[in-house]
Amino acid sequence: MALLQFVLHYGGHWLFPFLIARLIWAKHWLRVGCVMIAANLIDLDHLLADPMFDPDRCSIGFHPLHGWIAAIAYLVMLAVPRWWVRAFAIGALWHLAVDLGDCTMQDWSR
Repeated sequence: MALLQFVLHYGGHWLFPFLIARLIWAKHWLRVGCVMIAANLIDLDHLLADPMFDPDRCSIGFHPLHGWIAAIAYLVMLAVPRWWVRAFAIGALWHLAVDLGDCTMQDWSR
């Protein structure tokens, strides 16, 4: 289960955004995928935690950029008429979805 969780988590953060970009912006998928990958910068909020990394901690609701207020901000960003803002927002929302899946798998393994 740990290997599957690892593959889904990191594949979800680093590979799957390119597939999403290909589906939504087929002509510019590589550029859009890179912007979506840049949304992983929301993980900088882990620097505020003590300890910074805890493998048993769920990021959702714990870190400020992984909470409901941040998720609403990412949803609002979808209305901004700039492709890169929308791509970042989709990337951030996808990041939250991947982390939520990781939290669910953590609960299953307990």
